[in-house]
Amino acid sequence: MQVVLLILGFVIIIKASDLLVDASSALATRLRVPKMLIALTIAAFGTCAPEIAISFQSVSAGNGQIAFANVVGSCVVNVLLIIGLASFIKPIKIRHATIKKELPILVLITSVFVILMLDSLFNPYTSDTFSRADGIVLLLLFGIFVVYLIQLFSKRTDVSQEELDKVSYTPFWAIFTIVVSIICIIYSSDIIVSMAEEIAHRLHISDKLITMFAIVVGTSLPEMVMTVTSAKKGEFDIAIGNIIGTNIFNICIVLGLPVIIYGNVLLTGFGIIDIIMVFLSSALLFFFARSEKTIDKKEAIIMLALFALYYFFLLVEGY
Repeated sequence: MQVVLLILGFVIIIKASDLLVDASSALATRLRVPKMLIALTIAAFGTCAPEIAISFQSVSAGNGQIAFANVVGSCVVNVLLIIGLASFIKPIKIRHATIKKELPILVLITSVFVILMLDSLFNPYTSDTFSRADGIVLLLLFGIFVVYLIQLFSKRTDVSQEELDKVSYTPFWAIFTIVVSIICIIYSSDIIVSMAEEIAHRLHISDKLITMFAIVVGTSLPEMVMTVTSAKKGEFDIAIGNIIGTNIFNICIVLGLPVIIYGNVLLTGFGIIDIIMVFLSSALLFFFARSEKTIDKKEAIIMLALFALYYFFLLVEGY
């Protein structure tokens, strides 16, 4: 039964992601707005829903380290593993506007986030703590992102009547499909992780490996399937926009908002390697995109190799 449910979960998440990409593209066409806007907002916020739930639950319970581990891990996984995997399957083309606007915003927010985590570097007599003031800084940075989204929304794209005729979704049906697809993706990812854990226990696989597998797959599976599906369909704006938007939501809202509401979080268990990897993932994405406006297979292999090395380090260190 576990195997059947596991297979069913994968079938649902793949089909739901396929519908989500089509509906997102159709909604952008119908509303005459850039597809990047839909990817940065609806798709990104929808696919990071599991992280939001985990973050609020953990911080409110006084265990903010779980929220930080979730956000730090997701930021690294989203870029190095998911973009790496998607661009290995099919090289991702990056628009000039993305290199000049969306990616720099991501690098800025990630850089500030990294600096806010390094209290002890600037004052050796203090411990690394994420305070309400830090959360407010992240929320203000999210405000900059929102201003950019409003500007992006005001820019109507030229859509021919022929393109409109090809779109089978009405705006209402596209929004309905997006909402249902996101719900299906979230619940099917939960089913996949739960069944995988049960199967792993039956095969006597260690709890440590099960936990690490569940964290990576459970919180990143929605982004992974959608990004890979988008890349295969040639919807590169949706593929890259989903990851950029998700990482910005993760840092500013998923982490910043609970800290503002529930108070300071002491950062224990985070080393300089973790912090470097968070910054490196965003910087590397910007550098690879800027080089030839395409993330090709060679760059994908570098991303995947870095992810493998980092995860091997975590496994050895017992994180």
